[in-house]
Amino acid sequence: MTDTASSSLSKYGGGAGAEPPRLATPSGGAKPFVARHPSVLIFIACLALFTIGVTILAEGFGIGVISTSFVKTLGKTLCLCLVALAMDLVWGYTGILSLGHMAFFGIGGYAIGMWLMYARTEIIVTTSLAQAPLPPTPQEISDGIASQIFGVVGASEFPPIWAVAHSLPLQLAAVVLVPGLLALVFGWLAFRSRVTGVYLSILTQAMTLALALYLFQNDSGLRGNNGLSGLQNLPGLGDVPQSTVSMWFLWASAAALGLGYIFCAWIVSGTFGSVLRAIRDDEARVRFLGYSVEGDKLFIFTVTAIIAGIAGALYYPQAGIINPAEIAPIASIYLAVWVAIGGRGRLYGAVIGAAFVSLLSTWFTGGQAPDINLGFYTIQWVDWWTILLGLSFVAVTLFAPKGIGGLFDLIENRRSPDRHGADLGPDPGAHRAREAEK
Repeated sequence: MTDTASSSLSKYGGGAGAEPPRLATPSGGAKPFVARHPSVLIFIACLALFTIGVTILAEGFGIGVISTSFVKTLGKTLCLCLVALAMDLVWGYTGILSLGHMAFFGIGGYAIGMWLMYARTEIIVTTSLAQAPLPPTPQEISDGIASQIFGVVGASEFPPIWAVAHSLPLQLAAVVLVPGLLALVFGWLAFRSRVTGVYLSILTQAMTLALALYLFQNDSGLRGNNGLSGLQNLPGLGDVPQSTVSMWFLWASAAALGLGYIFCAWIVSGTFGSVLRAIRDDEARVRFLGYSVEGDKLFIFTVTAIIAGIAGALYYPQAGIINPAEIAPIASIYLAVWVAIGGRGRLYGAVIGAAFVSLLSTWFTGGQAPDINLGFYTIQWVDWWTILLGLSFVAVTLFAPKGIGGLFDLIENRRSPDRHGADLGPDPGAHRAREAEK
């Protein structure tokens, strides 16, 4: 077992017959959680300042310097940061390289998208049928909604999967329950069989591919390749401008990211977090010491799937459309690249990586990056961005494994130690050098 894993367990009395740790607030006297972990407070303060700044500069409530489309881009970026937190928790801290968490992200988007599309279409159909000589029956309204939604795939009836699409509370519950149950079942089957490493990554990628291929079919009940569209139009709020709606979603995304960061930091800062790191470093040794490795991995896998589903439910109303291509395995690979570039194993690194790559991708693929004319060839960044991203991932893996977040380590290491007024004399009995490091 590595030194990191050994120290993580021995610090909390890990050993044969030891009581496995439970998810609890770490001991530390009467100090609140944020006081014991100032980095969390710094992150929340930065997030709050960012949100306030965008609000002041945006069109919806501010002076109009930032366009509505860019506000939506920033809101979507916050959602991607939230799913990157989930990826860092399951990969950076637990060592499970999941290539399927963007599937849970997409499921959350489909769940809320079904209600948005149903409710918006219901208003259109009801308004249209109100002009008929006779009042429409509920069945006529239902048939009209089904024809409007599924006419594009040649159907006119609601599939069973849309049974509760009319209910916002039930669809919000589906945002949490469907990704959670899928992760619970998949994780239980995989972890009880002790599938690890690259084999587990392949299984998660296969799950994602199977789900995407199923959703591409027109008879899947989710409009096949057409997906769900018009999600940016909130039902009953047609008179509210998009500049205002975009700010609402930005605030919701920022709140979700802040709460998600606090929750993830709470998990990894306590005893349970030490066990997760030990599982990452030497799973066999942790199991030998009596810890429930499979149970802990299943818990993290399920919780992070739920976080990804919530992030997707906030992302796609800002994107306006969702289709099966959003769930393709390449999306989950991109997610792993974001976390690696930002620095896995540190929550703020995952956020930095997701925000940095997402905004840079928008700049390169949105036609804002100028093309480079080499005379014999013109580099068009729309075509070359994915290659640049892949090379960046390789470079980070080889030369900067700590990612962008590792820059904070360099800054921290340059600080002089607090010697508490003691000199570093050559007295081996005084342990002065050890005191200077505290």
